[in-house]
Amino acid sequence: MTVMTAAAIEDFLDEVFPQRIGTIEAVGDMRATMSLAIEDEHLRPGASVSGPTLMGLADVCLYVAILGQIGPEPMAVTSDLHCRFLRRPRGDRDVIATARLLKLGRRLAVGEVQLFSAGDEAPVALVTATYVLPDSD
Repeated sequence: MTVMTAAAIEDFLDEVFPQRIGTIEAVGDMRATMSLAIEDEHLRPGASVSGPTLMGLADVCLYVAILGQIGPEPMAVTSDLHCRFLRRPRGDRDVIATARLLKLGRRLAVGEVQLFSAGDEAPVALVTATYVLPDSD
């Protein structure tokens, strides 16, 4: 069950994580979708979106999915992140990230994020990541 709306998560992140990238498009049951308008700072040589940009957006998107389920928690942190680059991410299109939580436990959250160049059906990257959740005591 979702306990925070996209707007509430945006407000929370503005307060505790203002340097994040991306815009929240949707938050649902164990899911989140974000977009990133690509600027020159996100590009690598060859007009492709850089790997750090993709990994950063994926990390934030999974955090948003987690927040949607557990509520405002600034100390949920990434403990593992693995990225598979599948094809060239186009530098002339926004990037879309869709996160899905695979496991949400008391101490760990595990999920996957697919990243797409806007308008394309095939993902440009697949990220799997684990977050450590703080004690609820």
